[in-house]
Amino acid sequence: MIQKYMVGILGFCCGASFDLLAGQESAWQVIPKFKIDYPALQEVSGISRSQRFEDVFWVHNDSGDDARVFAINRQGDVIYPEFLPFHGQQPRAGRSPWPGYAIELAAHYDWEDIASDADWLYIADTGNNGNARRDLGVYKVPQFNPRVIEKTRATSYIPIAYPDQQLFPAENWHYDSEALFVDAGQLYLITKHRVAGRIGTFEPGGDLYRLTDAGSARPNELERVDSLSTLFMVTGAALSPNGARLAVLGHRDLWLFPRPSSGDAWLSEPHQTLTLTPYAMGQVEAVTWLDDQRLWVVNEAGAVFEVSLDRPLAATEVQAP
Repeated sequence: MIQKYMVGILGFCCGASFDLLAGQESAWQVIPKFKIDYPALQEVSGISRSQRFEDVFWVHNDSGDDARVFAINRQGDVIYPEFLPFHGQQPRAGRSPWPGYAIELAAHYDWEDIASDADWLYIADTGNNGNARRDLGVYKVPQFNPRVIEKTRATSYIPIAYPDQQLFPAENWHYDSEALFVDAGQLYLITKHRVAGRIGTFEPGGDLYRLTDAGSARPNELERVDSLSTLFMVTGAALSPNGARLAVLGHRDLWLFPRPSSGDAWLSEPHQTLTLTPYAMGQVEAVTWLDDQRLWVVNEAGAVFEVSLDRPLAATEVQAP
């Protein structure tokens, strides 16, 4: 069943408003699509549509898993190299199901998101629930053809550090990130905030950091470029294929930000917010774009929901505060 919420009754943040054009109607559509029914994908934490290979979406588990990724198609079927003797999705006599693509020279401490461009996969080992880690970083993996490759390796690990964190654990618990996106080769992270000393209690707010220098073997200091006090429990981010919109996913909301007119202060732009609670999505953890108008939102159990707009938004429809 397709559920629609009129944009005019959605909560828009930062005092922004939506001005419907005369005689036109615009609505969000949220459609339950399928569940990734694969035993090895027990707690989905990140998803990214491949920009190099058609009908490929990269997926990975949350903390506690091996250093590996999976690939699925638009129907949610797991892709695997068919030349392997144990290929298949279910156990058969003497054969194991496909275990995923091992990422050698990598360790899975707390992988929280994945982003991709035409050349690379970027895997964010940036989960930092207790705000005490000093080994945060991003793995850089060549985009590989999942139908003919059975494993690969990380060509580099980019260690990162928050320049304003001096204590471990921090005085303010604002240094956990579950959201990574890439824009023209530049990596960005958005943080998820907790009440200091209370790992299960969250507070509003999110900061946008840019990885300006990725060339050092020492921790590369992130640069904070923006923030938004009304973000809450951010769990994923993705840039639309045309680069015009940034989707930011939280446990309760999905935010859409237009590209800044200059610079990269994405979170300061007038934006749309879709409240996810009415759709009973569960604990959502990952987001990616199908095209410039449609997104997939995925919960940790592997249920996939498609979110779309009926039509492109005109510049006159979203107004600044």
